[in-house]
Amino acid sequence: MNRMKLIVLLVAVSIGAGTLGYWLANREMPAAEGRKILYWHDPMVPQQKFDKPGKSPFMDMQLVPVYADEEPGGAAVRVSANVTQNLGIRLGKVEKVELRARLNAVGSVAFDDRLLELVQARVEGYVRGLRVKAPLEQVKRGQPLADIVAPDWLAAQEEYLALLTAQSERGQAIRDAARQRLVVLGVPESTLRDIETRHKTNATTTVFSPIDGVVTELSVREGAAFMPGAALFRINGLGTVWVNAQVPEAQVGMIPQGSSVTARATAWPGTTFSGRVLALLPDVDMQTRTLPVRIVIDNPDRKLAPGMFLSMEFSGGPREPQLVVPSEAVIATGERNVVIVARDGGGFDVADVTTGIEADGKTAIHSGLTEGQSIVLSGQFLIDSEASLKSAVARLSTTAEPRP
Repeated sequence: MNRMKLIVLLVAVSIGAGTLGYWLANREMPAAEGRKILYWHDPMVPQQKFDKPGKSPFMDMQLVPVYADEEPGGAAVRVSANVTQNLGIRLGKVEKVELRARLNAVGSVAFDDRLLELVQARVEGYVRGLRVKAPLEQVKRGQPLADIVAPDWLAAQEEYLALLTAQSERGQAIRDAARQRLVVLGVPESTLRDIETRHKTNATTTVFSPIDGVVTELSVREGAAFMPGAALFRINGLGTVWVNAQVPEAQVGMIPQGSSVTARATAWPGTTFSGRVLALLPDVDMQTRTLPVRIVIDNPDRKLAPGMFLSMEFSGGPREPQLVVPSEAVIATGERNVVIVARDGGGFDVADVTTGIEADGKTAIHSGLTEGQSIVLSGQFLIDSEASLKSAVARLSTTAEPRP
């Protein structure tokens, strides 16, 4: 029995403490001069209105005045100065600035296909000697790749050599045509110059690398024959590389084509690489709802190699100045976004806003606010809760029966 009494006593003390705390938090100072009182009410039963002060018939506490400038029936909230300080409410301003969208992603390095060069045989022949014997070897522009023997090349060289000394106008025209035939057949320019200077042909012709890069495909070996059109070497340049990244479909609009990219590789700590968005590829992944983005990265020192992972930061292009607020000021409820606006004469209003992109701790506002307004940065959740309660009570009071 004593235990039951103790439980009842503890419950009573808890209820009394909660009531006292609520009263202390909601009590107002005496009516300021010039402020009109509409009615009094009990904060615990706010739908009941009284025309004069006194003690609440519902709770053991004094009735609280409601002033005309508190906009009853709306979402306005009034908080005294000392309560504002105790709640740690901080204010900010609605500004109009240029906001750059930023997005982070991870991508893998690949060869830039625009730098691909194909060393191809346009005639039939065989490889007498191979100068580059393994794939993925780095080569320089003009470096010998292979010595090949091609009967069609040799016959065309002999024809051109016979016409080198032609003096007549007709003979010179045929000579020029013979030289052009060698070019079309794929004879290296160095071989043509050698014929013109030494006035002799060579059964073996050396082919050279057309660019600086890496031999990504080696299709022949020493002594191997090849047919017309066969690819002998595939060489990819490394002056620039591609990075393929997957970006969420909802964020693709933040990185327009041509926007700048800063990349970092774990293989090269402290080093940044610059690039730009080359293309948004039209191939949405149906499972992840992401879109492939192709970025071109400058690679002058050949530090980046295909297969490496890069962390990238996209920076959107310049935008027109727009209204922004600190991101901490926006309350996202799932159904709407609101910002608490501080009024000049005291009190707060709840403003429904339409938000845009978020970057650098700021959120763009498309509607609901104007430049220069004061907004609440901290403690706004308590104010929004009070505003929601007042709005709900106002809606209930419109359907309640008049007090006799």
